[in-house]
Amino acid sequence: MSDVKKMTSSRRHHLKSLILQIAAGWIEEENKELVAAKEAYMSENAPNPDLGGDMTALQELCKKLHQALDKIDDSRYDAEAKVKKSNLEIEDLKMKVVDLAGVKKPALKKVRMSADAMLQALLGGKHKVTMDLRSNLKQVKKEVKEETPEALDWRKNIDDKADRKKMFETS
Repeated sequence: MSDVKKMTSSRRHHLKSLILQIAAGWIEEENKELVAAKEAYMSENAPNPDLGGDMTALQELCKKLHQALDKIDDSRYDAEAKVKKSNLEIEDLKMKVVDLAGVKKPALKKVRMSADAMLQALLGGKHKVTMDLRSNLKQVKKEVKEETPEALDWRKNIDDKADRKKMFETS
């Protein structure tokens, strides 16, 4: 076989814990970088307001902030409208794909149920409907021919059959 030895469970657990420690360190670094990026973005785009002015200066600052909020709300609304429109288009395309592929009908299962039971299941237990179609049929009696032993004797009918054969040969 191969000369590779299997790793012991204690060695495997030790390596696993080392990998988890390294991954935890990386996640911590990513979180610190994310916080630093947020602080840099906020200091660049939203500097701390100077609140040391008079009442009119503060009112002007509030008006500017409200205008900025209105612009942000408008852009957010536009983005949401685009997303909704895209989602509707995606749903329409999915429906078209299903329509083009066609819906596969499952194989029908054989059900053993009488017509009366089907009607009772469809109409409910209140209605009494019978579908005994055989009772509506006319009764037809078969005519029984009584054949005598003389009619069954083939030797007596040979002359008649010979006449028939001549009739077919002449035509």
